[in-house]
Amino acid sequence: MVPAVIAPGSFDWLTGIFKAHQKWKEIDHKTQRLYEQGLSLFANHRLKDGTRAGSKQISDFTRGFVDAVYAKLLVVEEKNADGTVVKRERRRFANAAMVACRRAWFVGQRAEEKKVPAINPFSRMGLKARAPGQAVRETPTATWDELVAFRAAAVDRGYRSVATAALVTWEWLQREEHVFGAFEIGHYRPKERPNSVKIVHPKNGEEAWWPLFDEAGQALFPELMAELDEVKKTIVSGLVFRRDHAHRRSRTPLPWMTEKKDLRYLRDVVKETIRAAGLREELSFTSFRHGGFTEGADSDLTDAELRAAGRHRSSRQLPTYAKRTRKQLISGTKKRRDERTKAAGLSE
Repeated sequence: MVPAVIAPGSFDWLTGIFKAHQKWKEIDHKTQRLYEQGLSLFANHRLKDGTRAGSKQISDFTRGFVDAVYAKLLVVEEKNADGTVVKRERRRFANAAMVACRRAWFVGQRAEEKKVPAINPFSRMGLKARAPGQAVRETPTATWDELVAFRAAAVDRGYRSVATAALVTWEWLQREEHVFGAFEIGHYRPKERPNSVKIVHPKNGEEAWWPLFDEAGQALFPELMAELDEVKKTIVSGLVFRRDHAHRRSRTPLPWMTEKKDLRYLRDVVKETIRAAGLREELSFTSFRHGGFTEGADSDLTDAELRAAGRHRSSRQLPTYAKRTRKQLISGTKKRRDERTKAAGLSE
């Protein structure tokens, strides 16, 4: 619905400035796709005069105008099978559209300072994540038994790297984008720190060296360490997890995450493996990370121990000194393994 000729200074023009900017290239593929959907949703909205919102000059945008369009985008009318028109709220979609428009405005203002107004009408809209009384949408949480079943199915299907990665996200509470896009072989037991692993959280920039042995020299993650030690024998540098399955197209194992930070192929493999293992359809790779956190809570980890493990920022609750954090990580890991042994009969 974008016109062949875009008027300078219009919202369509602003969208073009945003997508041509270096900032757009730095955005991962998944977010780019969400931004494109959101920008299109706003731009293609038909106003009372029959024109598209995208054709309007951004110099005429006001907070009231943006709020009015948002209110329209928030509710969509659909027809049931019997032809009855019903209204449905699409709050997450509408909120995502406003976030995309806000980002486009800020980037456009820096790129075209004289043409894009300094006041961003999409800023500080007070967006609510859900309507009053609406239940919180939670990510399905996997159990330890489901993790075991998933890993076995992944190995059977030839995806050994995915099986190990699932255990990494469970044990070290790593997000998907870190496990497949930032975890390098040099982070695991480097020569200068052979008893530790470097954990990086791209979302908040937090980094930490996680101990692999306790004070008595006992391995804290024996199963995971055995698998990563094997990986370290074959990979000299670069990302730990690569497409190592025998039926891959490339002879050289490529990273699961593409240069555009796209993980769609991995997610398809994960979903197919979940089905092959006979697990719940709603599970995803993220479910294993949530399972690790839940195991920590069930093991009576303190708030500080959980925050130390997840590297969540908090000036009051996250330990300041590395020595104290190390102690909490060791203590928390032991509690989790004890709880796991009781629940699943895991042999030590």
